[in-house]
Amino acid sequence: MSKCNYCAFFSRACAKPDWETYTKNIKEELLYWSKVLGRINVSTVFFGGGTPSLMPTASFSEIIADIYKLFEPTGDCEISFEANPGTIDEKKLDSFIAAGANRISIGIQSLDDDKLKFLGRRHDTKTALKILETALKKNIRVSADFIYGLPGEDTKYITQLCKDINRLGLTHCSLYELTIEPNTPFGRQNLQMPSNEEMADMYLAISETLGLPRYEVSNYAVNGQECRHNLNVWDGAPYIGIGKGAAGRVLIDNQWYEQMGGGEKFEKISDETRAEERLITGLRQTRGVYLDNNVKKIINMDYVQKHPDLLQQTSDNRIAATKNGILILDDLILNLMR
Repeated sequence: MSKCNYCAFFSRACAKPDWETYTKNIKEELLYWSKVLGRINVSTVFFGGGTPSLMPTASFSEIIADIYKLFEPTGDCEISFEANPGTIDEKKLDSFIAAGANRISIGIQSLDDDKLKFLGRRHDTKTALKILETALKKNIRVSADFIYGLPGEDTKYITQLCKDINRLGLTHCSLYELTIEPNTPFGRQNLQMPSNEEMADMYLAISETLGLPRYEVSNYAVNGQECRHNLNVWDGAPYIGIGKGAAGRVLIDNQWYEQMGGGEKFEKISDETRAEERLITGLRQTRGVYLDNNVKKIINMDYVQKHPDLLQQTSDNRIAATKNGILILDDLILNLMR
């Protein structure tokens, strides 16, 4: 097993994963949270990070069965898992679906074999398109991830990429700007990256060319096909992180906690801190951040009124960034906070 050249997420590469112990630990965490929170309703489940498609389907099935045993998944519960091409075939996909999965996010990343090698991906374009075509024929929702902003890329490249994506038949896809993180293979290289202006031009080219509307900074979908799990997280709903490196935000007796799986962290956070987090994630959405009392306390409404070119109030009590505002979102958030 290996990590991609850009990956800064928690993972451990190993030749022979101990899936039995992994599954046991996940089930123990689920049992713990069922005792803390009770038999709560669960509207979404998301298997992400690393490469969940490497998991034996027997482990996936055990985990899903425990979720149904310990909690109350809603009738339309969204159960998503991320998959890397080359780690899943039609037989394994059918097993995941039989166990309860109803949404898959495939990490295609590029439609160019040379760029895939540069990124450190283990698959080629043919393999990626084959599993995508297979998934699209199943009775599940399908998304695909792509990365742009590699050295040498420009608006001409991203425009052609979007045209190629349009021909794939997707109802949801994510296009992420390549970010160079320290302590990654890319972080240790002196890569000549596109300038901020070039990245902004590429970002605008996506909106102008991709056949799917944007609903979040990096996510695009047909209306009704958005990832409901991510929408809940971005909007500030509580969620539990299960497994090493998984982060959660849990609400117990009106007190927010920052939580990480495997018992790595469980600390109180203030309403103000939680409101700041919600502002940051909420403004990434085209629908914006919901203005409850805690969010209102940290927002400079005068700044909103004075910058209608950057921010707008919506009819459902939200503040959203405009097309111009989204391009300077980090600065915008800093100016918006009291």
